[in-house]
Amino acid sequence: MKLLRRTLLATVAALATGALAPAFAQDIKPRLIRFGYGLNEQSNQGRATKVFADEVDKLSGGKMKIRAFGAASLGSDVQMQQALIGGAQEMMVGSTATLVGITKEMALWDTPFLFNSAQEADAVLDGPVGQKVKAKLDEKGLVGLVYWENGFRNLTNNKRAVAKLEDLDGIKLRVMQNTVFLDSFKTLGANAIPLPFSELFSALETKAVDGQENPFNTILSSKFYEVQKYLTVTNHVYSPWIVTVSKKFWDGLSADEKKVLMDAAVKSRDFERKDTRDEGAKALAELKAKGMQINELSAAEAGRMRDKLAAINTSISGNVGKELWDEAQAELAKLRKK
Repeated sequence: MKLLRRTLLATVAALATGALAPAFAQDIKPRLIRFGYGLNEQSNQGRATKVFADEVDKLSGGKMKIRAFGAASLGSDVQMQQALIGGAQEMMVGSTATLVGITKEMALWDTPFLFNSAQEADAVLDGPVGQKVKAKLDEKGLVGLVYWENGFRNLTNNKRAVAKLEDLDGIKLRVMQNTVFLDSFKTLGANAIPLPFSELFSALETKAVDGQENPFNTILSSKFYEVQKYLTVTNHVYSPWIVTVSKKFWDGLSADEKKVLMDAAVKSRDFERKDTRDEGAKALAELKAKGMQINELSAAEAGRMRDKLAAINTSISGNVGKELWDEAQAELAKLRKK
């Protein structure tokens, strides 16, 4: 009886001093966060997701765990966005272009030839204009954390090299499910067809579409060189990705948990941009080595396209709001004076 009493007293003392805390802590399950993305694990998107997951694990002391789902295994960007809004999925990274139907201000980033360089894009996206656009997601059931880089978009197709504006005539071109992209390429003469990214390779392989437009990194990681012959360097749109969180999930987090996700997101953004840019030049060389016929659109032809798209810019200005449009243009003008 005395032995039992001593054992009970020792147990109580151990609990009081925290000596048994590690054993009990093992029973506390970490908060699991499903994070979806469209590209494969070996892509720049996949690598940055791993950096984000590792940083969340480290900053939370293992109390928060990112469970990554790549290759559109949780659905297309549009499907994942709806899952986040409904609270069925916690996080994702995807194109800002597919958010335009939810938050019209996101159409600002679809403006053809908006940015002259990646440095301009960083400054505007991370500055007041980018933050203002991102904040608009809150009222739609989403929370934007940071912008990642998809990159400047370029054309591929199986019909012919696009050396001038007229070469786009009649090409069945897959575009994102986004009005600006649809209207822009229709204006340039292509037969623009909206398709989810997850269906794109199959559509190219079966010749349901002739071509598509994406950054070099995505063209390489998605193996579009296997089903596309021509690549034209157009740099027609700078395309950001955005890391988003379900607002239903976000609102249930503590301030410390929110800080973990935001700090980890910033680290992943800085890694992802550098990684994407380092990979871009290598990707173009590799695409050439794999047999793609590459040509660069001349400044004169790019100018013709820009002029042809003037009405699209006017339309974007009207859709996103003249105040926001003017703020973006003023910020770019300031950057170009430096």
